[in-house]
Amino acid sequence: MAEHRVFDVSVRGDEEDARQLLNDPTIAVLDTVDQQRRSLAELLPRPVTELEEQARWVHYPWRRTVARVLGPDGFHRLRLDRNRDKITLDEQRTFRGLKIGVVGLSVGHAIAHTLALEGLCGELRLADFDELDLSNLNRVPASVFDLGVNKSVLAARRIAEIDPYLPVVVFTDGITEASIDEFVDGLDLVIEECDSLEVKLLVREHARRRRIPVVMETSDGGVLDVERFDLDPDRPLLHGLLPDLGPARFSAMTTEEKTAVAASILDPAKITARMAASVPQIGSTLSAWPQLGGDVALGGAAVAAAVRTFGRGESLPSGRRRIDLDALLRAGEDPLARQRDSAARAAVPSQSASGDDADTA
Repeated sequence: MAEHRVFDVSVRGDEEDARQLLNDPTIAVLDTVDQQRRSLAELLPRPVTELEEQARWVHYPWRRTVARVLGPDGFHRLRLDRNRDKITLDEQRTFRGLKIGVVGLSVGHAIAHTLALEGLCGELRLADFDELDLSNLNRVPASVFDLGVNKSVLAARRIAEIDPYLPVVVFTDGITEASIDEFVDGLDLVIEECDSLEVKLLVREHARRRRIPVVMETSDGGVLDVERFDLDPDRPLLHGLLPDLGPARFSAMTTEEKTAVAASILDPAKITARMAASVPQIGSTLSAWPQLGGDVALGGAAVAAAVRTFGRGESLPSGRRRIDLDALLRAGEDPLARQRDSAARAAVPSQSASGDDADTA
């Protein structure tokens, strides 16, 4: 679990533990609950029961701070109010029933964070064995103070600072044969963003067995893959694009061989020109796949849009989408040119009008 703790002072044990922290001179205290209550009271339509809810104290040990916040109903009502009505209150309650797992917390960090920001789930499970490295800070929204922290723990901490009431379970050993059942059991959706081909297969095999859909975003060219194993439990893994070599063969591959297989999943004819030039260099002049922070942020937005669609029960069929910002920027339109075209067409007399004039003459 995430390392923070929420105290309900109406509960005897919680009250004693909270008082002990509040009296600790080494712990900072942050209390803005009066301002939070004023903001809550100003919402439209005016909340009623939320205004009567008792506030809570939250202990964030990594910040050595105790913060006071609104109770859970008032907190969610105020924090997510600006979602309306792109997300309605009824939809927001529906989304809070979703349990979502995220595997791989580099690209997955942006995705999990966006899901928490928009309130698109009621439980998150985060899996990554790796620790934050300085080389991750081009795309993971963390800081030098977080170096050496497990990536799933880091994401859970950031989410806890957004919403202390959102349950987050972390798997700091990543996904293994020993942990996969616990990770996927009861999930509504799996988001897979890891580098390991073996784990990609393992996650999908277990998700398909349980009829859980899988979503994957690949930052190059904004590729979004959806596999609806809930609707089609016989669907080939990864759209049938991954060679059927078995986990043992993948484990024995060199970096260059794995890179070639990964590139084949993305379709070499459609990856961006710069990525296509980079792929042959991975393992020689490049240590890993190039990834940009902006592309990763776009991935978070794309997956959040997919989760909203899924949660609403709208159509989200299996398949691949591409949200290539570079291509979209090159193909933009000029509203001024459109206005000029409209004006030019309006200035040309219609053929029927010209004929009427001739007859009159």
